[in-house]
Amino acid sequence: MSTIALAFRYLWSRPLAALLNLLLLTLGLAAITFVLLTSEQIDRAFERDLAGIDLVVGAKGSPMQLILAGVFHIDVPPGNIRLDDVQELARRPEVAKLIPLSLGDAFRGYRIVGTTRDYLAHYRVALAHGQAWSLPMDAVLGAQVAQATGIKPGDSFVGSHGLGASGHEHGNDPYRVTGVLAPCGCVVDRLILTATESVWQVHEKSMAADEEDRKALQAEREVTIALITYKSPLAAASFPRWINSATDMQAAAPAIEVSRLLRMLGVGSEVLRGVGAVLLFTAGLSVFIAFWTAVRERRADLAMLRMLGATPAKVAALLLCEALWLALLASVLGLAVGHGLTALVGYLLEAQRSLPMTGRIWVPAEAWIPGAAFAVATLAALIPVISAYRVDVAQLLNTR
Repeated sequence: MSTIALAFRYLWSRPLAALLNLLLLTLGLAAITFVLLTSEQIDRAFERDLAGIDLVVGAKGSPMQLILAGVFHIDVPPGNIRLDDVQELARRPEVAKLIPLSLGDAFRGYRIVGTTRDYLAHYRVALAHGQAWSLPMDAVLGAQVAQATGIKPGDSFVGSHGLGASGHEHGNDPYRVTGVLAPCGCVVDRLILTATESVWQVHEKSMAADEEDRKALQAEREVTIALITYKSPLAAASFPRWINSATDMQAAAPAIEVSRLLRMLGVGSEVLRGVGAVLLFTAGLSVFIAFWTAVRERRADLAMLRMLGATPAKVAALLLCEALWLALLASVLGLAVGHGLTALVGYLLEAQRSLPMTGRIWVPAEAWIPGAAFAVATLAALIPVISAYRVDVAQLLNTR
């Protein structure tokens, strides 16, 4: 029988010890795999959704809340800002482009965003079917929205008040779907986009008691968020400070707030990495104890192998192969469990219309996972392997 096959049989000759060692190694590797996958995808999502946005302006409140609500659409905005103030911002010499966003309604949990076509151009999103909106109450669906709802161009739907799925429906003002966007892998995939006038029309009709009220509401129109791109990077030094001190609005720099957010998320990532490292250390210690015990218990078997012509190197290789079998099995299971956990988190996030995440990708850093498993198993088995190599056959036979 070959050394590899014999090592596999020896490994499972003590199933409880083998399963315990395999479980510890698998959990440690799975935790590290999960951290690698989630960190990589969160970084990609932030980088992709923030591309080209220098400043986010909204109502006074938390800068972090503005970023999460206005860029990633995973939080509730702090309020609205006057349309006149936003138009004044657009005329400022520091501003190259301003994209207004009006939030407040949703359809089956997917946010309806009133904006301009500049929003599509900013994210370079193409239409898969139909065309972009041209009139108020026209809407285009992100790829994820269209897939989840089954709605297609030509269909109509009614939005509900609020950013959840249980608000009061605006039944008198249905939207008409004019197009479906191609998947972009960005925040637009989970949004319903329409003209800003659509959002104003829906809310002005529901709030106005008569024509006089409607005209008053038109004179006081608001938007929720303004996404700004600078003409020059030098504007970052003074423009946000001016907005925060001289206006009733709040300016948030995405680069600063996302760095803060990643630092907070990084604490959790480090904790998970630490848990994985502890599990790997515990697994290594368990493997060492199991193999050291195995060498002592298998003295008779080792003596028989030596009598049949096995060299000391062959005996040592047998024990080392046993450890490598354990590392191989743990690598496969650890990667599978790590990807499975990531897929589960992605499913939960998708149900909450949050950041996209999947377990069906591979990141370059995962190449270190099998290496870590083999290193832990080899180091744990090293002393028992050397012990088996050095024991004299006569001494082994005397133990009989």
